[in-house]
Amino acid sequence: MTIEFAAAVFHVKHLAASLKFYTEVLGFQKEFEFGEYAGIKSGGASIHLSAHTTNAKPVGSGHIYLFCTEVDSYYREITSKGARPKGEPKDYPYGMRDFEVEDPDGNFLAFGCESKQA
Repeated sequence: MTIEFAAAVFHVKHLAASLKFYTEVLGFQKEFEFGEYAGIKSGGASIHLSAHTTNAKPVGSGHIYLFCTEVDSYYREITSKGARPKGEPKDYPYGMRDFEVEDPDGNFLAFGCESKQA
Protein backbone atom coordinates (compact mmCIF):
# COMPACT_ATOMS: atom_id res chain seq x y z
CA MET A 1 0.00 0.00 0.00
CA THR A 2 1.23 3.47 -0.94
CA ILE A 3 -0.49 6.66 0.17
CA GLU A 4 -0.86 8.90 -2.87
CA PHE A 5 -2.10 12.12 -1.26
CA ALA A 6 -4.01 13.46 1.75
CA ALA A 7 -6.65 16.08 2.46
CA ALA A 8 -7.38 17.80 5.74
CA VAL A 9 -11.07 18.36 6.49
CA PHE A 10 -12.13 21.72 7.89
CA HIS A 11 -15.59 22.12 9.35
CA VAL A 12 -17.25 25.37 8.26
CA LYS A 13 -20.58 27.15 8.84
CA HIS A 14 -21.36 28.30 5.31
CA LEU A 15 -19.79 26.44 2.40
CA ALA A 16 -20.33 29.19 -0.21
CA ALA A 17 -18.68 31.84 1.98
CA SER A 18 -15.77 29.52 2.76
CA LEU A 19 -15.25 28.65 -0.91
CA LYS A 20 -15.21 32.36 -1.75
CA PHE A 21 -12.56 33.06 0.91
CA TYR A 22 -10.34 30.16 -0.10
CA THR A 23 -10.55 30.78 -3.85
CA GLU A 24 -10.72 34.59 -4.08
CA VAL A 25 -8.51 35.54 -1.14
CA LEU A 26 -6.11 32.63 -0.59
CA GLY A 27 -5.92 31.57 -4.25
CA PHE A 28 -6.95 27.92 -3.95
CA GLN A 29 -8.79 26.23 -6.83
CA LYS A 30 -12.08 24.42 -6.30
CA GLU A 31 -11.73 20.75 -7.25
CA PHE A 32 -15.29 19.62 -6.56
CA GLU A 33 -18.48 20.46 -4.73
CA PHE A 34 -21.07 17.93 -3.63
CA GLY A 35 -23.92 19.18 -1.47
CA GLU A 36 -22.43 20.74 1.66
CA TYR A 37 -18.94 19.33 1.00
CA ALA A 38 -16.22 20.67 -1.30
CA GLY A 39 -12.57 20.16 -2.09
CA ILE A 40 -10.02 22.88 -2.77
CA LYS A 41 -6.41 22.60 -3.82
CA SER A 42 -3.25 24.67 -4.11
CA GLY A 43 -0.13 23.00 -5.45
CA GLY A 44 0.09 19.61 -3.78
CA ALA A 45 -2.16 20.49 -0.82
CA SER A 46 -5.83 19.59 -0.67
CA ILE A 47 -8.34 20.75 1.91
CA HIS A 48 -11.91 19.54 2.12
CA LEU A 49 -14.56 21.90 3.50
CA SER A 50 -17.58 20.38 5.24
CA ALA A 51 -20.70 22.31 6.22
CA HIS A 52 -22.66 19.19 7.15
CA THR A 53 -24.71 19.79 10.27
CA THR A 54 -23.80 16.30 11.51
CA ASN A 55 -20.07 17.07 11.81
CA ALA A 56 -18.52 15.35 14.80
CA LYS A 57 -16.05 18.18 15.37
CA PRO A 58 -16.94 21.81 16.09
CA VAL A 59 -16.68 24.41 13.34
CA GLY A 60 -13.26 26.10 13.38
CA SER A 61 -11.31 23.27 15.02
CA GLY A 62 -8.90 22.73 12.10
CA HIS A 63 -5.23 23.61 11.79
CA ILE A 64 -2.86 22.84 8.92
CA TYR A 65 0.77 23.73 8.17
CA LEU A 66 1.43 24.21 4.45
CA PHE A 67 5.05 23.91 3.32
CA CYS A 68 5.79 26.45 0.59
CA THR A 69 8.70 27.54 -1.59
CA GLU A 70 8.45 31.09 -0.19
CA VAL A 71 5.98 33.07 1.90
CA ASP A 72 6.70 36.81 1.65
CA SER A 73 5.17 37.54 -1.75
CA TYR A 74 2.22 35.26 -0.94
CA TYR A 75 1.69 37.19 2.30
CA ARG A 76 1.60 40.48 0.36
CA GLU A 77 -0.75 39.01 -2.25
CA ILE A 78 -3.34 37.68 0.18
CA THR A 79 -3.29 40.72 2.46
CA SER A 80 -3.99 42.90 -0.60
CA LYS A 81 -7.09 40.72 -1.15
CA GLY A 82 -8.35 41.13 2.42
CA ALA A 83 -6.71 38.31 4.38
CA ARG A 84 -5.79 39.28 7.91
CA PRO A 85 -2.85 37.13 9.03
CA LYS A 86 -1.96 36.92 12.71
CA GLY A 87 1.38 38.58 11.92
CA GLU A 88 3.94 39.09 9.20
CA PRO A 89 6.22 36.27 8.01
CA LYS A 90 8.96 35.73 10.56
CA ASP A 91 12.02 33.49 10.93
CA TYR A 92 11.79 31.05 13.83
CA PRO A 93 14.49 29.07 15.68
CA TYR A 94 13.05 25.81 14.31
CA GLY A 95 14.36 26.78 10.87
CA MET A 96 11.16 27.96 9.22
CA ARG A 97 9.84 31.34 8.10
CA ASP A 98 6.08 31.37 8.43
CA PHE A 99 2.83 33.14 9.27
CA GLU A 100 -0.72 32.13 10.13
CA VAL A 101 -4.10 33.03 8.68
CA GLU A 102 -7.47 32.29 10.26
CA ASP A 103 -10.35 31.51 7.92
CA PRO A 104 -13.81 33.03 8.54
CA ASP A 105 -14.77 30.04 10.71
CA GLY A 106 -11.68 30.00 12.91
CA ASN A 107 -9.65 27.28 11.17
CA PHE A 108 -5.93 28.08 11.07
CA LEU A 109 -3.60 27.79 8.10
CA ALA A 110 0.13 28.29 8.62
CA PHE A 111 2.22 28.96 5.51
CA GLY A 112 5.92 28.28 5.91
CA CYS A 113 9.18 27.85 4.04
CA GLU A 114 12.69 27.05 5.10
CA SER A 115 14.32 30.07 6.72
CA LYS A 116 17.31 31.51 4.90
CA GLN A 117 18.83 32.14 8.32
CA ALA A 118 18.71 28.44 9.22
